[in-house]
Amino acid sequence: MCKIIANVLLTLLPLLAIASSNESDCPSIKLKTQWGGHPSPEISYRPIPVKYVVIHHTVTPECDTFPTCAELLQNMQNYHTQSLKYYDIGYNFLIASDGTVYEGTGWLIIGAHTYGYNTNGTGIAFIGDYTAKLPSAAALTSAKKLLSCGVKTGNLQENYELLGGRQAFPTLSPGITLYNEIQQWDHWVPNPQP
Repeated sequence: MCKIIANVLLTLLPLLAIASSNESDCPSIKLKTQWGGHPSPEISYRPIPVKYVVIHHTVTPECDTFPTCAELLQNMQNYHTQSLKYYDIGYNFLIASDGTVYEGTGWLIIGAHTYGYNTNGTGIAFIGDYTAKLPSAAALTSAKKLLSCGVKTGNLQENYELLGGRQAFPTLSPGITLYNEIQQWDHWVPNPQP
């Protein structure tokens, strides 16, 4: 019974925080239940606010409609849970080409996006491959709004540090073109120390 109550509160708290924030600061977020994601069999909560934000790309096709994105995210969650043996989709949030933000594990649950940064960091993945091009302007704007929202709702530290996945472990993520872009963003750090 306590676990059920905790899960209900976990679902409602981020929504209340977003609702209490200035709506223009927070992008619209499609919840995991809306895109057809299945609940995690095990939930590990993390303390907030977190210090790090790690940017990734999914190296999948891009998507810009809800039905296409929902199917892609369901397949990604299945791959993460069945093949990689994660408890859930690895990212905290994912952003589509149309600028829609999709909840992965959300603000309060530990993801599986970046070794050494899962408990103290939020993993945001742009859906697509951003080696040779940037995400759409709508996606980039939504990411910046999500970061601002995270600070205003107390989920990210005001002085959070932003990095690309390649700065934490050997990977090409978030793609060289997107990596060059995020180096121009506020809070990017060249040498993060988890």
